[in-house]
Amino acid sequence: MKGRRKSHSSATRLVKKLWGGRFTKTAEEWVDEFGASIPFDQELVEEDIEGSLAHATMLGECGILPEDDVEQIKGGLIRLLEKAKQGELEFSIAYEDIHLNIEKMLIDDIGPVGGKLHTGRSRNDQVATDMHLYLRKRVEEILGLIRGLQRALVAQAEKHVETIMPGYTHLQRAQPISFAHHLLAYFWMLERDYERFSESQKRINKSPLGAGALAGTTFPINRHRTAELLGFADIYENSLDAVSDRDFIIEFLSNSSMLMMHLSRLAEELILWSSQEFQFIELDDAFATGSSIMPQKKNPDMAELIRGKTGRVYGHLMAMLTVMKGLPLAYNKDMQEDKEGMFDTVKTVVGSLKIFAGMIETMNVRTDVMERATKQDFSNATELADYLAAKGVPFREAHEIVGKLVLHCIEQGVFLADLPLDVYKEASPLFEEDIYDALHPRTAVNRRNSAGGTGFAEVRAALAKAKQLLSTP
Repeated sequence: MKGRRKSHSSATRLVKKLWGGRFTKTAEEWVDEFGASIPFDQELVEEDIEGSLAHATMLGECGILPEDDVEQIKGGLIRLLEKAKQGELEFSIAYEDIHLNIEKMLIDDIGPVGGKLHTGRSRNDQVATDMHLYLRKRVEEILGLIRGLQRALVAQAEKHVETIMPGYTHLQRAQPISFAHHLLAYFWMLERDYERFSESQKRINKSPLGAGALAGTTFPINRHRTAELLGFADIYENSLDAVSDRDFIIEFLSNSSMLMMHLSRLAEELILWSSQEFQFIELDDAFATGSSIMPQKKNPDMAELIRGKTGRVYGHLMAMLTVMKGLPLAYNKDMQEDKEGMFDTVKTVVGSLKIFAGMIETMNVRTDVMERATKQDFSNATELADYLAAKGVPFREAHEIVGKLVLHCIEQGVFLADLPLDVYKEASPLFEEDIYDALHPRTAVNRRNSAGGTGFAEVRAALAKAKQLLSTP
């Protein structure tokens, strides 16, 4: 929304609070500013008005408010919603939060009848409703962006099924693998993230509206009707739980932390692969920056930022868990701290997913460097052990034989493919001329066709499954 953050705090102490009937003095302006949430909860302006429209409709249908009053209220709310979408609303710290700001604007527009909107509800159930509506929208957006990044990974993987690279454990070269296989590992991580966010919608898509401050209301409201009007699948069954639950936000922050962890791992690999030491890839200029002093530099800043912002999202999760851990039922002012971390996490996750899709789509893969790397190490040693094991040698004995051959190569400054056959024969008479074919990285990769393996046939099968998933609504 454009221009949403229009707020002011002028004449705060001169404003009569909408809840101030039993108070004999007003707070200092700086105290009001400390307690106000409008600088950040104005993010919920559209959701707040949408919830109020549903509430007003229900009040009319249940005969709690006269139809004329309801029409005036809804007309005023619709005008406010249009202004909100254009960024034309100005918010005041004097009215603390988004709810009282909107109520004050409504009263200014249509007169005292606007004060009837709050009949049968509290700010406690109102704010919870707003956040359910907000997260429902944002999670849908995040799900779409996860799919976008998965498509980018699949598109790159399709081009590199037979691109060979070193696979690593402990950041030491382990076995040669297909680059597509490596990329698809992240596809399946993201698929789990997609499932977690999707499943969380069941808990986000519940309506707390009508729970009141904590105990429900004496008015004959219809909570199921407001839930229906707002597109919720169900209502909270307990009014205390409805206003005090922030599990759905904690779950969102947890799912976001897991997603950002996966992105951070891939970011770290892109950073390594684009270094002079690896040179496996080059990131597009749009996702890199230069140095103010070193003209030759091309820094993978976007990947580094995503790696760094992961800690920021973790922090919001820990903050929210800490806020909630000792709160008695029902609502407590501590729970005002639930919003800023949620908003920032949405912004961080959405931005990170968009950046990542662009980085993956546009990166240049140096297939020659990757393949050359697989021929200048001992990542084919397992092939020798498997070769002997297939001929009946116990694997532990085969492991020892190959270990000694590797040691011999290190001492001689050569690789396994460089050893003459007589050296292999001396190590074991079971070695034959075909050992050199077995040692070739491409052969080593292609033979690994166990389910989920890096063999080319398996990688193509995995790509087909991934594409089928992406095509399913």
